[in-house]
Amino acid sequence: MASSDLLNDLFHYPLLEAILGRRARRFGLGMEIPSGPLAFRSRHDPLPLSKLERDVLLVAGTGVSGWSFGVPHGPDRPDEHAHYSLRFTGRTAPTAGGFGTPAMLFTDDEGLHFLNTRDIPPSRMREYRGVDDGVERLLALVRDHTLTLSHQRLDLPAAPPHMLEPNLWMANAPGSTLFMPIGDASEQVLALLAMAIGNGNTLVDDELGRPAGDLAPFQHSGLLSEEKRVPLSVLLQMAYEGNCAELAFMGHNLVLTMQAMGLGGLYFNGLNRWSILGAFADQGIAGAGFRFVCDARWTLPNPVGLDGVYEALCPPYYPDMHAAVATFVARKFGPGGAYDAAMPGPWQHSREVKAGVTPYSDEFVACLSEVAQYILDKHGKFPGTFTTLVLPGFVQAVHLDTDFYDRHYRPGAYLETHAEHLRRWHPGAEE
Repeated sequence: MASSDLLNDLFHYPLLEAILGRRARRFGLGMEIPSGPLAFRSRHDPLPLSKLERDVLLVAGTGVSGWSFGVPHGPDRPDEHAHYSLRFTGRTAPTAGGFGTPAMLFTDDEGLHFLNTRDIPPSRMREYRGVDDGVERLLALVRDHTLTLSHQRLDLPAAPPHMLEPNLWMANAPGSTLFMPIGDASEQVLALLAMAIGNGNTLVDDELGRPAGDLAPFQHSGLLSEEKRVPLSVLLQMAYEGNCAELAFMGHNLVLTMQAMGLGGLYFNGLNRWSILGAFADQGIAGAGFRFVCDARWTLPNPVGLDGVYEALCPPYYPDMHAAVATFVARKFGPGGAYDAAMPGPWQHSREVKAGVTPYSDEFVACLSEVAQYILDKHGKFPGTFTTLVLPGFVQAVHLDTDFYDRHYRPGAYLETHAEHLRRWHPGAEE
């Protein structure tokens, strides 16, 4: 079928059909289960996803869909638009407070790739208005912003400690595409701290029973309230939960789209994020080549970024958290930032809305920097109690081997889209 016909059918597939038909269907073309009651060896060669299939899934996971609405109101500035959001780029998966930190790392037979759509400005309110008005733009956007890091599949051994044992036979297998949504907790924590401080909350190190930094001057000035206290452990837990939820939404978007397309695969964990990102490079396991920092206080190194591509707001990319906070504030209020009145937005009067948002005062920035530096000094890393980059789950997409399911499962184990996929998307590849 022509790609236009495939996309037309895909974009009209019923959502509830995808939700109710979702299952983890692991067994793809070219795979083998070597023993046990479900032992089976595929008679087919592995079949990689086409570029169209891959790009459709990328659009579903992290595509730019139009303008985000942000957080419209906050009690600390009742006459202004709220200052909480960091970006107004709307994407297919939600992010807490419009912070918008996630990106997508993925690998297939053609190599290892990285897609970051978080700072791409929308061209209109809704990028997608129908199959004939928006689909090609969405596909072109992910193609144009996909950076190939290596022309080799991700170097991830099928052995512990790099994978849990139940995944060894199928994870990152030839022909598969492995999607790895990744989040930047440094931005997430700074955005939550700014929200807390903006509403007068004193951040408290509840482990030690004291303020998280020298906050007395900010309490004396009235910026912070001594009565309003937020435990630092709770805020950090909220940040981690927020990152994990956002990345899971991205993964679930992929999985639902896979049902509509007729692709096999699943959302899963049980892959070692340190191995994936490159913590074992000195042992000859390249991973994805991310930068790590080490400290005697930690059992494992901390991933902080991919140099020049996806760098966290913390050392070693900045000398200290004061410098990192300056960049964070510029992303909000500087040229091209979220609240730059010269930049477009979702509102009918975007210039007026943005121009009405008061930039952070020097005192506010000093307070935010003080808390952030306290976290770094205490733990040796930012955000402190968990990794700077968050990588909790993965989606693998494969071409389903229906022979396996016909042999071992009752009728109905896969959808009509799976039964028809090769005929429709890969004519001539059925046998």
